[in-house]
Amino acid sequence: MDFLQNTQLVLLDFDGLLVNTENLHFQAYQRVCANRGFSLPWDFFTFCSIAHRSSSGLKEKMYHDLPALYALEPSWEVLYQEKKTEYIKLLQEGAIDLMPGVERFLQFLEQNNIKRAVVTNSPKEQIDLIKEKIPSLQTIPLWITREDYKNPKPAPDGYLQALAKLLEPGDKVLGFEDTLRGYLALEAAGVEGIVVSEVLSEEFRAELISRGAKIIPSFATLTF
Repeated sequence: MDFLQNTQLVLLDFDGLLVNTENLHFQAYQRVCANRGFSLPWDFFTFCSIAHRSSSGLKEKMYHDLPALYALEPSWEVLYQEKKTEYIKLLQEGAIDLMPGVERFLQFLEQNNIKRAVVTNSPKEQIDLIKEKIPSLQTIPLWITREDYKNPKPAPDGYLQALAKLLEPGDKVLGFEDTLRGYLALEAAGVEGIVVSEVLSEEFRAELISRGAKIIPSFATLTF
């Protein structure tokens, strides 16, 4: 599947698409709950289906499933800051891997001088830590992190900013995401999107197909 033929600009999500960090986010939420005496009653697949739905899904579901946690700490901002702290610890503690096929994909983009940018809901502090551990990520010239735009995905704000910086007349643009939420952001920005994921729920897969999305399991299936 040679999606990249005649493509001049590639826009990329980050967590779960380029780097295998979704499980670290899950572990961080598990730690937040454990630190307060609770067990998060989800498996990883359930976590992904919640997190990939909307920006508020985790808050709503966690408080719904753990009402005693809400009684103890009703401020989601407090819990989210604790989660960010635990996530940073996890990034510092262990190795971080690229998703399958990503190394070759990034090499191809660099060798063919294809314009590229990452647009992520993650903050710069987290991104910089990961880039230090994986040098090939430093071949991506433009990084748009959560501090750089107003509304998170599925709003198109981050992608619109990338287009404003890089798009030239006549460019063919492709966007790569791993979630319905991210695909909707690309769609709202007017960018053709490809979803790369092996953990899509049937509900999300059905909606993506109904919207005409191309879905592939990993970058390792791409041919150049």
